[in-house]
Amino acid sequence: MAIKPILFNTEMVRAIMDGRKSCTRRMVKPQPNEKHTYPLGFVTDSTEKKDVGCFGFGINEYSGSIQYTKPQYHPGDILYVRETWGHPISLNSDKQYVFRADKIAESGFKNDSHIWHPSIHMPKEAARIWLKVTNVRVERLQDITEDGAEAEGAIDNRGFIHSPENEYDRIYTAREYFIKIWDRTIKKSDLDIYGWDVNPWVWVIEFERCEKPQGV
Repeated sequence: MAIKPILFNTEMVRAIMDGRKSCTRRMVKPQPNEKHTYPLGFVTDSTEKKDVGCFGFGINEYSGSIQYTKPQYHPGDILYVRETWGHPISLNSDKQYVFRADKIAESGFKNDSHIWHPSIHMPKEAARIWLKVTNVRVERLQDITEDGAEAEGAIDNRGFIHSPENEYDRIYTAREYFIKIWDRTIKKSDLDIYGWDVNPWVWVIEFERCEKPQGV
């Protein structure tokens, strides 16, 4: 078991806290080249220790030419979520940290009531969300199903498009909304490499909420 950080934006942090998100897709890096597009699976036994835990892509099922890539996360890993955070400005606050994903950050305070820091700079001691990786697999991005998109925290808003609580500007299935979520997380300069239309290979990382490990 390894303890590692993982970054989520505010929308996805809320989805985890609401119990709507139990999966995340992350880019396979490096991507296999155009010849090595046959997924061979994870290496569990090899004379080359560096290959164990890697995923292999072949030219075909029987090819001896293999490209290996290793996921950042493995089943059993414990992850602490890095999210947008800050310190309360109020001297009367008994909190050491505040989080942008909390509704009070929107409704109870003005945006300048806290000094917000990027998630990547959040220290481990501030983490309030802990996850245990239960499964890791590889698939093409566009292979995601409607159920898979819902597990990603994407919302199917067709049932409440006319509701006063509806925050969306059009009707989406969960899968259609996931496409928007994905492309928003990709730098514009990288959309032609990692965007939805390119259909890259991704790690599908499933997880469940867990307690903070003792002694951490």
